[in-house]
Amino acid sequence: MKSDKNEILRKNLLLYAVTDRHWTGEKNLIQQTEEAIRGGATFVQIREKNLDEQEFEQEAIQLKKLCEKYKIPFVVNDNVQLAKKIDADGVHIGQEDMNPTEARKILGEQKIIGVSAQTVEEALLAEKQGADYLGVGAVFHTGSKDDAIEVPPETLKSICKAVKIPVVAIGGITKDNVSELKNSGICGISVISAIFAQKDIISATKDLKERVEKILG
Repeated sequence: MKSDKNEILRKNLLLYAVTDRHWTGEKNLIQQTEEAIRGGATFVQIREKNLDEQEFEQEAIQLKKLCEKYKIPFVVNDNVQLAKKIDADGVHIGQEDMNPTEARKILGEQKIIGVSAQTVEEALLAEKQGADYLGVGAVFHTGSKDDAIEVPPETLKSICKAVKIPVVAIGGITKDNVSELKNSGICGISVISAIFAQKDIISATKDLKERVEKILG
């Protein structure tokens, strides 16, 4: 059962879109996310640091419905209780958040639990505690997270070799540098501005997905 979940996740994690209302202009976040999905995004995480709990919940519910429509996984950043409340597909947690074992107790065996990791030690511990996938980075310099620490290519490769669960690269990835992740062992990439900061989100997502498929092929 676990291996089946693992294999399905590997495919779903190919192009992981993380929301950011910072880039909304004429269109709202729901519209932008739908364009990202139409362009080829295979996984969506809601990450909104500047909304109050009620607004965050309302937006999460809307995004969950959107992802259900297109049959792709939808997870909530950090907030395990909200993920349970709205019955999201899962949650993504950082090193400073609830540990995966506790999150699993709350969400149940079927839900997806992703964990951020920057070292082999963190990756192995997250796997041991029940993480379904790892987000490793920042693999490049990023402006989306002020406190992001860059993870060297050698560390990314070492993490991918050390764990059996899927690994996605995160942080500062663009269409121009994604080729540098070839042969790293990842199963996909997670991006914000490479999708949501683009004028034509559908075309940008399609192009990025093709580039990812090329390096993973």
